[in-house]
Amino acid sequence: MLYSFTCRNLTLISGFLMASSSKKVHEMEVDSEEEEEEFEHFDDYTLASSWERFISEIEAVSRQWLASGPKNLLEKGAVPLGEPKNMYKVTSELKYATKNYCMEYYFEISNAGKAVDWSSTLHDLQLSFGVKEFMVIAPQSANGVILDSPEASKLLSAVAIAFSNCSSLWPAFVPVHDPSRKAYIGIQNMGTVFTRRFEGDLIASQVPVKLMHLEGLYELFVSKFTFSSSDLSTHFFRVHFTMKLTYKTLPYDDDNEVIKSEYEINESEQDNGVDNRNKLQWDDDCPWSEWYTAEDPVKAFELIAMWEEKTVESSMEMAELENVSIHEAHKWFIVPEFSSYLTGDYVGNMVGFASQLGLLIDALAMSLDVQFMEDFVSVDTSGSDKLKSSAIVPPPTVLDRVLKDLCHEGPGVISPESRHKSSRIIKGAPLETLFAQFCLHSLWFGDCNIRAIAVLWIEFIREVRWCWEESQPLPRMPINGTIDLSTCLVNQKLQMLAICIEKKRQQLDSHQDGLGDSNSDSPSVEVEASDVANEDLSQTSSAKEGLIKERDSTSTSNANLEHSNNKNNNKRRGSAGVVESMMLLNSPNHMHAPFTQDPPIMTEDMHEERLRAVEVLGDSFSFSGQLEKDILSSDMSAFKAANPEAAFEDFIRWHSPKDWEDDSSSSSSSKKKWPPSGKLSERMSDSGNSWRKIWNDAPPLPASEQKPLMDPNREGEKILHYLETVRPHQLLEQMVCTAFQAAADTLNQTSFGGLKNMTTKTDQLYLTMASVLRPLQANKLPGDTEIIEDLKRLRVVFEHVEKLITLAASLHRKFLHAPRLSQTIFNNFYNFYLPKMGKPSVGGDTNKDLVKKKEEVRVNERDVVTSMFVQPSANQSWRKVLSMGNLLNGHEPILREIVFSLRDRVDSSYHAPRSQWSHEQEIETHRMYICGTSNDLRVALSVTSCD
Repeated sequence: MLYSFTCRNLTLISGFLMASSSKKVHEMEVDSEEEEEEFEHFDDYTLASSWERFISEIEAVSRQWLASGPKNLLEKGAVPLGEPKNMYKVTSELKYATKNYCMEYYFEISNAGKAVDWSSTLHDLQLSFGVKEFMVIAPQSANGVILDSPEASKLLSAVAIAFSNCSSLWPAFVPVHDPSRKAYIGIQNMGTVFTRRFEGDLIASQVPVKLMHLEGLYELFVSKFTFSSSDLSTHFFRVHFTMKLTYKTLPYDDDNEVIKSEYEINESEQDNGVDNRNKLQWDDDCPWSEWYTAEDPVKAFELIAMWEEKTVESSMEMAELENVSIHEAHKWFIVPEFSSYLTGDYVGNMVGFASQLGLLIDALAMSLDVQFMEDFVSVDTSGSDKLKSSAIVPPPTVLDRVLKDLCHEGPGVISPESRHKSSRIIKGAPLETLFAQFCLHSLWFGDCNIRAIAVLWIEFIREVRWCWEESQPLPRMPINGTIDLSTCLVNQKLQMLAICIEKKRQQLDSHQDGLGDSNSDSPSVEVEASDVANEDLSQTSSAKEGLIKERDSTSTSNANLEHSNNKNNNKRRGSAGVVESMMLLNSPNHMHAPFTQDPPIMTEDMHEERLRAVEVLGDSFSFSGQLEKDILSSDMSAFKAANPEAAFEDFIRWHSPKDWEDDSSSSSSSKKKWPPSGKLSERMSDSGNSWRKIWNDAPPLPASEQKPLMDPNREGEKILHYLETVRPHQLLEQMVCTAFQAAADTLNQTSFGGLKNMTTKTDQLYLTMASVLRPLQANKLPGDTEIIEDLKRLRVVFEHVEKLITLAASLHRKFLHAPRLSQTIFNNFYNFYLPKMGKPSVGGDTNKDLVKKKEEVRVNERDVVTSMFVQPSANQSWRKVLSMGNLLNGHEPILREIVFSLRDRVDSSYHAPRSQWSHEQEIETHRMYICGTSNDLRVALSVTSCD
């Protein structure tokens, strides 16, 4: 028991000791806390609440920004707004109670200029309240707007107290209400006894009719500072007023495409004297309109008219201003609205030459492994599932229409002045020729797929063969002159075929004439009669150039005498005239130049074939004597017929003067001596010379009786065989070159007013095309996929230039009598578009600034701009009821901005008694910014008061 008692006592004692010790510890902690509060802390009554600490934080941030200044803030990472481009902002995050706030300070590098300048781009709050630098504080919420009015007032009070403590004169704004209303309240310490208060809001629906007119807006402003509710129209106040009106031309829509009625067409024809029946598109007279209709790159124009500040004293004056002409505005500015496919916002491909050229390049890539064009026509033998599913061929009616247009005789040869100087360096075909038109048609035939091209080509060659078999002229192809070897081979073949058809027709005509004249005299008599006519002086100009010199009066009389003698002897035939001061070696008679056959025309591949023969034979001179035997023999026969007494040496003196070594002087008197002195050159005097052998074998026949050097029937069939069996990739290579050249030549005919940038870009396009297309001209495509990629990049370059030309043409037509505006607007867009073409922009403006840049309209250009606002048609007028004044050709402004202000002179020492040291200053006591459309009205009011 003693043990148990003892244990219980120990437990109680230990519990007591523990309780007493814990009590002492607690008393010691309380004493230490009291001592700490007594010696280490003091009561700070200025920061007694979280709201006051919030004010202190605002003040600290404001002092820091004030001390830094705009330049240092830029170095510390101020963010540019972009629009306006001269404005920056810095941001600081604050916390009050359970909410986070964002305080933003907006400032400009240069504070020069007026607070409201219509010509410059201002921040929304700058324009609304007439401030320059300002502060905005808003909660960090989803919409950043304070919906609770007491909270907004309390927040604005905190900012006002903080700004007063740090002597900041910045206006401060707090957003209120719904974000779409852009409503603000604000306050500003003016540094004196005056304070400015701001308030702005928006009426988004049911705008009173009175507030849609200037008179009602004026009375709204006056009501803010008058104390009487009587009729405001009978009172006079000196109110300062400035206005900015924005108009917009009617955008292009589907209604513009509606065909005019017969009555409207007849009326317009009587007024203008022209046929406007088919002019339904803006680009009807542009060169590309034959192939496609381009969307107008300029969708609309905005006209901004600005009035200088003036003083208005009554609402009656405002009513008169509503009817004043827009031409009385101080300044006009015009802003273009470009189509989305120009600015890069358009999704898809623009329909034009560039888009179709891309499809032609794809067709070229598919043609590399196929032997004949017919393989693409038959889907069973094409071996391509993709071709079977996607290669659509237009119906026969479309094919017949295309062939009919191709076979129709087109315009004549384009003058060299209208053709671009660098067009010939591209080995294609001239724009007006048959193959160039075929290539342009193929771009739009069946979306330019390889199967449609094959069908069109086969039918095209059938039409060409029909022209050959029926001896009908080949359309769009010249039949005179030599083959243009600077063009592609297909064009050369077609040109040669056209000449063969003409020669074939001449042979048929001469054969029919021969059958009709079977009972006439012998052919020799007919030749004599023709020779006598040919010997007339007026016919000598038809001889080959370089062979005959102009005859003087003496040689002419001698020639006539000799011709009369030879006529009686029936010896001289086919003479084109006398060669001046040249006598025959074996007879004291003048030498006659003969009519000779034209040399046979040859295409590029025929020339290459002859050059390869030269390489094989080795001896070029011997080759020339053999390969040119027919031509040389024809010339020798004609020379013998014109000069019956001539020797081989005489022919050399006339045909190849460099092979005759003249021993006499070069004076004219020595040239008339007979016999002429001199000898053959070493190569001509060689005993084995082939020329002498040909001379000995050549019969004396004039050109009219000789066998033609070129057999048109044989050459024509060879050409058709080439066209019918040409390899697909060889044809497509030439089509790509010709299509690029023809498309560029078509766009080059566009009239755009001589814009320097556009001319330079067009020149660069031709040089780029010549460089990229050169491998196709050398037939280096098979197996080289890099060339295909280069062609695709060339198509992109072509698309850029095509867009610029379309824009230049549109601006030129709209500003035909104001070329300065056209050039300025185009240059702005060109600098905006340079980065898209892989080049840096010119100037310091950003791309967005250049697209929306305002251009001032001069006084002499205002009529041109006014004419762009055509009177709305009846179909367009009923859509909208006009509710605002200041009409421009029936168009009301889409936006009207007005600034009313009332100013007063006050003493700087407002509360002190007036003295001789008092200083008066003019302040803006009331200011109202009004921005309204026909559907909404926004009002921003600032009032300066003495508190």
